[in-house]
Amino acid sequence: MSIIEVSDLSFGYSEAEVLQGLSFKVEQGCFLAIAGPNGAGKSTLLNLLSGILRPKAGTIRIAGAAIESYSVEALAEKIAVVRQEFVPVFGFSVIETVLMARTPYFGRMGFESKTDREIVRLALEATDTAQFSSRRVASLSGGERQRVFIARALAQNTAILLLDEPTSFLDLKHQVDIYDVLKAAQLEKGKTIVLVTHDINLAAQYADEILLLGVGRSYHIGPVDDILKTSRIEKVFSVKGFTGRVRNQSFFLPLGKFAKDRGAAQMPMQPRKSNPDNFPC
Repeated sequence: MSIIEVSDLSFGYSEAEVLQGLSFKVEQGCFLAIAGPNGAGKSTLLNLLSGILRPKAGTIRIAGAAIESYSVEALAEKIAVVRQEFVPVFGFSVIETVLMARTPYFGRMGFESKTDREIVRLALEATDTAQFSSRRVASLSGGERQRVFIARALAQNTAILLLDEPTSFLDLKHQVDIYDVLKAAQLEKGKTIVLVTHDINLAAQYADEILLLGVGRSYHIGPVDDILKTSRIEKVFSVKGFTGRVRNQSFFLPLGKFAKDRGAAQMPMQPRKSNPDNFPC
């Protein structure tokens, strides 16, 4: 069943068209990555899906209903959003900030329940932020704050998670950890994940499908292995590169004009026999 349906969607700022004639569906419980060059409309699309922007033309349906039919509160029970640019919640602690996600579920008295606090605790643990739950959000690093806002999205306990480059401020370990958390939410809790990313290699590892937006208003959507072909990546991103394999996973490596040993780089990556993990050396 499709939980998100986009039909003939168009949007522009002033006279400039950003998205035009975009149509796709996201099945319930799917992990969809959205990728493309700067200016292709990735963040704009996420703002349209979250109800922040209204389409110039076309329709968006969430769980079978037109997105404009939802109140702000009702949409917050369906969709949680983690944005790339966020403003720290000055004056509030981490646990208070994450607990705000439970507001739509508070009872008549307007206070959190034991269940709310348990959901928040689990979200903090999943994102490795429980260790500084009492600290003020404004005192954290950019990467730490990003993990807190992902914890808040998880605590909101919605069917859909929309994330705009959620790992852009994170180190390598926490990038993988966050993708693991999101994949677990998909597989174990049936969450629908829609994630904007510039890292097509991480997307290839975790996403079921990918929407590849081109600057020329072209787009491709489908299973990751079908869409992320070397020739298509090079065309969409206007960059040369090559694709290698590690175990059963393909990776695309962009090559600049100063790349070392470009001739050798065109050869398929082959792991050394002595390497037990099958990683290329």
